[in-house]
Amino acid sequence: GEQDLKMIGILQAAHPGVLINNEIVEPNPQHVAAYKELVNQAPDLQGVSFIWHQLTSSEYEQQVKEKCINKKLDFIHMIQMLYRVEDIPNIIKFFHSCLDHQAKLLIIILADSSGWASLWKKYRHCLPSTDSGHYITSDGITAVLRRLGIQYRVHEFPSGWDITECFVEGDPAGGQMMDFLTGTKNFLGTAPPALRRRLQEALCQPECSSKKDGRVIFCNNLSMIVVE
Repeated sequence: GEQDLKMIGILQAAHPGVLINNEIVEPNPQHVAAYKELVNQAPDLQGVSFIWHQLTSSEYEQQVKEKCINKKLDFIHMIQMLYRVEDIPNIIKFFHSCLDHQAKLLIIILADSSGWASLWKKYRHCLPSTDSGHYITSDGITAVLRRLGIQYRVHEFPSGWDITECFVEGDPAGGQMMDFLTGTKNFLGTAPPALRRRLQEALCQPECSSKKDGRVIFCNNLSMIVVE
């Protein structure tokens, strides 16, 4: 909910006094609870209503269709969430159908120029087999949009992530970074030494990272796709 509240603040500033109805679709109960807590603590939310749907995107789509709701919204965002969606083309098609006249859908996802894309495509053998999800980047999403005949614009957002501690033996922060990179809890403590070595070597490749002032900076570039 952190980004949502920032966006609501921008909307309030641009449209003072206009009522804002905010619907949240989120399957994780802990995330829903955290968002509600932020709302409870936030000032200046007069005129903003919240409707909570503890559902996956597919479950939400099914609910809307079963109730025959003519859902029309002014703005929809999907920020870093399509990795865990089962049927990406269908979900994009459904939410696009919910856009009102002159409305926008914002998709933020890892860019094809990111180190993640290289890890998933070129260095997949360096990752453990336990991770789940779709290894999809902006090129995969824009390909879906083109197949659906939907207009869009792409804005690249450069981003770097300092992962130097990943290469420091026994560093707690480095261990957590490796867990995040691999989607595996305690990766450094459980992975075979050869796999650990291969991954560390892959992370140092120019397709994945760069070096600045002796630090290793992982390329975390994002694509912001604005759908008409």
